[in-house]
Amino acid sequence: MEQSLTAWLLPALALLTGIAIGFLVARLLPNAAPSRTQRQLDDLQERFNSYQSEVVTHFNTTASLVKRLTQSYQDVQEHLSEGADRLALDEITRQRLLAALHSDDSSPRERLTPPASNEAPKDYAPKSADSTGTLDEGFGLKGKKS
Repeated sequence: MEQSLTAWLLPALALLTGIAIGFLVARLLPNAAPSRTQRQLDDLQERFNSYQSEVVTHFNTTASLVKRLTQSYQDVQEHLSEGADRLALDEITRQRLLAALHSDDSSPRERLTPPASNEAPKDYAPKSADSTGTLDEGFGLKGKKS
């Protein structure tokens, strides 16, 4: 009897020990190493953060360059004004040069005017009352020859 009890007890204990070890390994391993999906998610998040950083840097650089461009334009305008003041031979010439220089600043830009009517554009060519339209059977055909 003792021999049959040992024959069943050892495999049962080995099975219980294996289940316990398997349970512990299964519980501890997912926390230790992230799964493939989690790694992909982390990679995508890192790429997105990098992209956002690049966008912010791009627009900051663009704003800085536009500011420098505006300042350079103002410096050129000031230089030309001073040159016109200094180099013009007489008052009339100086006034003409300054007026030409500042004509872009003072004159308003030409604006587009809205259409006179609110009628939608036609998708066909209008015709006079006595002519045939493009949908007429005889449109584009020459008269019959007898």
